[in-house]
Amino acid sequence: MNRTNTARFVALTATFLILGSAHARDNGQWAAKPGNIRAWFESLMQPNNPTASCCGEADAFEADAFEVEGDHYIAIITDGHGDFPTGSRMAVPNDRIKWDSGNPTGHGIVFIGSDANVVCYVMPGGA
Repeated sequence: MNRTNTARFVALTATFLILGSAHARDNGQWAAKPGNIRAWFESLMQPNNPTASCCGEADAFEADAFEVEGDHYIAIITDGHGDFPTGSRMAVPNDRIKWDSGNPTGHGIVFIGSDANVVCYVMPGGA
């Protein structure tokens, strides 16, 4: 291989490695969910950035408990796994709360980004 092809190969390999690790927190917790629930997850957009997804199901944690602290919510994870065990408390910025998409899961759902910050939060409740 010449230098140009070697550089392309290295860049392509690095890209696949990065993409392959993007869903590292997918523990299969949503695999058995009905199609309408999966579609709902896929349709959610960030309230503070409506052109960006709330992330995927791999970044979602049930948060059926919450508290109010000052002027914002604290989501409490109730189905902990991976980096965020049950009982983890996540401060939810006010501009990350989804009010416009219903909630067919019946559970509070908190989406946590790779930087361990809340990307979106959907309050517990029904559709």
